[in-house]
Amino acid sequence: MSASSRSSIDLAVRLGRLQVPNPILVASGTFGYAREMESFANLAGLGGIIPKTVTLEPRMGNHPWRTIETAAGMLNSIGLDNDGLEAFIEHHLPYLATLGSPVIVSIAGRDAQEFVTMAARLAGSEGVAAIELNISCPNVSGGVDLGTDPVACEQVVAGTRAACEIPIIAKLTPNVTDIRTIARAAEAGGADAISAINTCLGMAVDWRKRRPLLGNVVGGLSGPAIKPIALRAVYQLAQSVQTPIIGIGGIASIDDVMEFIVAGASAVQVGTANFYNPGASDAMIAALPAALEEAGAEGVAQLVGSLQVESA
Repeated sequence: MSASSRSSIDLAVRLGRLQVPNPILVASGTFGYAREMESFANLAGLGGIIPKTVTLEPRMGNHPWRTIETAAGMLNSIGLDNDGLEAFIEHHLPYLATLGSPVIVSIAGRDAQEFVTMAARLAGSEGVAAIELNISCPNVSGGVDLGTDPVACEQVVAGTRAACEIPIIAKLTPNVTDIRTIARAAEAGGADAISAINTCLGMAVDWRKRRPLLGNVVGGLSGPAIKPIALRAVYQLAQSVQTPIIGIGGIASIDDVMEFIVAGASAVQVGTANFYNPGASDAMIAALPAALEEAGAEGVAQLVGSLQVESA
């Protein structure tokens, strides 16, 4: 493929009111506050950076162990350990705003009002391209409940959207009976995009000691193990809502990226792969033009939801 043909391919993606330069973002909780990764990745080239989730007040997080390696991924039970919103705005956001990639701030609240309060505070801060609502973390009490109840989901999305003009992304949990119901509620609330999926609830035990390995007993499973679940969710959501979808779950190669795109995702987030290959996103971005040309597409949008399924 010639350099000229590659340069003509449009990698930009629109996610509601948010436009990103390419569809490959890094997921919250897997990239720190980006400063930790600057020696390993081209931060300016990323489609978007989603730092570690922030809460209104500081949180200590859960007792150790907090992470466990599994056969095809990892379990984590961090518990949203962070220094709170004001510390994030003062110490981390100024650095993030200099990187050249859209900064999407992940927030978690104990109730709908905390989400609204945080969104309003971030609306007055420089360098925030969008807000991702973490209403689906399986490692803490509260917050996750908002992502399992469609009424609560719609209320928190609508409330945050009314509180600020920044694009709003709703991050959904797979730990529900039907994720499509929650997605329709997020859409009704005015979400600019829907991230799917957060981690799947799981656990690990030491049978000899007869004790759980995670300090919180249960945690969130991520990595290649959940990719089939995430692909299924993205495909179902693409049939159910008009809101753009950001696919998450086990993405570690350009083939993974393309699978999510044809299944219905307009963009993806790379998560667990960052832990063992911090340059994974760079490699995917570099490979994306060739993959799009191989598919006969001049831009990402042409392939979104292009999966061909034979009807029964």
